[in-house]
Amino acid sequence: MTPSGVPDAPHTLITGGAGFIGSHLTERLLGQGERVVVIDDFSTGSRANLAAVADDPNLTVIESTVTGCESLGSLVAESGYVFHLAAAVGVDLVIQSPIRTIETNLKATEAILEAAAPNRTPMLLPSSSEVYGKSSREGFAETDDLLIGPPTLGRWSYACSKLMDEFLALAFHAERQLPVIVARIFNTVGPRQTGRYGMVLPRFVEAAKAGEPLRVFGDGQQSRCFGHVTDTVEALLRLAMCDRAPGGVFNIGSTEEVTILGLAKRGIELTGSTSEIELVPYDEAYDNGFEDMQRRQPVIDKLEQFTGFRPTTPLDDIIRSTAGLA
Repeated sequence: MTPSGVPDAPHTLITGGAGFIGSHLTERLLGQGERVVVIDDFSTGSRANLAAVADDPNLTVIESTVTGCESLGSLVAESGYVFHLAAAVGVDLVIQSPIRTIETNLKATEAILEAAAPNRTPMLLPSSSEVYGKSSREGFAETDDLLIGPPTLGRWSYACSKLMDEFLALAFHAERQLPVIVARIFNTVGPRQTGRYGMVLPRFVEAAKAGEPLRVFGDGQQSRCFGHVTDTVEALLRLAMCDRAPGGVFNIGSTEEVTILGLAKRGIELTGSTSEIELVPYDEAYDNGFEDMQRRQPVIDKLEQFTGFRPTTPLDDIIRSTAGLA
């Protein structure tokens, strides 16, 4: 049985299936006896992320971009469900390569939607909490107005590209009756996430374990909610199995809020590190004019109403898991 509920579907297709979230989703489905096809160009993903399932006969890995995959049409047509996780990720990558960010997100999403439309292959499109932009609300709900920064600041290219992905997906649902779900994923962490692209918790954990200073940008009072990757995967699968979800937008994330300074302190404590904390002004860490979101807390009532699920992993357990201590 695939997540779509189609018993005879030959496989589930996961683009970006060698990435952080994608590899955990791939493992979960293979563990349930599914056949899984992964498309990944390994630009941000890694074969090492799939090492535990590399010899599974139910796994097929195709090294390619989504737009460069010659068999994309047939792979989608033969899928029982599509999870389109391929995307440009990480603050550092977005700032350094805005063209790559925009093209990767927009072109790949258009290609996968066009491929899914003829047979109305059900699919889930992960978006991002970044689309909420500079909103100052205490909690972000799916129906909130959005406030994005100006195009002169490349930092906002990711948010705009993911928002356009959402518009396009929902247009395919409305005009072509494509059963597509949009999932706005908030900060997700856990094993296999790398600090290479600016991901804050693995960066803190790596520094703490090495006895190096934990670099906190700004005054550290900006806050986030960190969910564990296993909770995120569970939410994605429950949405995929929910008959009422297509055409909807859903937040996925933890609601346990912590400041970045507080996160650094807890990381040091839980790893038993002797590291110190170094406050770094934004203009030293990034280009002048960098803007950050002060808060990013999801309202997940809709997710619970549709799926009966709320992420439950406590932050301390998440830090231990990311540090390899759990």
